[in-house]
Amino acid sequence: MARVHYYVLKDGIAWKVRHNDKDYPYATQAAAMKASVDAAHQSGKNGHDAQVLVQGRDGKWQTEWTYGHDPYPPKG
Repeated sequence: MARVHYYVLKDGIAWKVRHNDKDYPYATQAAAMKASVDAAHQSGKNGHDAQVLVQGRDGKWQTEWTYGHDPYPPKG
């Protein structure tokens, strides 16, 4: 089964969570993070590995929270 992803990204002066090609707006990064972790946790309880990723200032995605099998550290 594929991992479920929740992306937290800046949207102007606000933040949003993107999941399944839908955007959900939040006033602060903290609110977006809480909502995405709560949603990912619920997905995990429903049997899906889930991951929350946050877009950094450099534009790269950073894993912030994982439910289920964590692929890190990668096998050597």
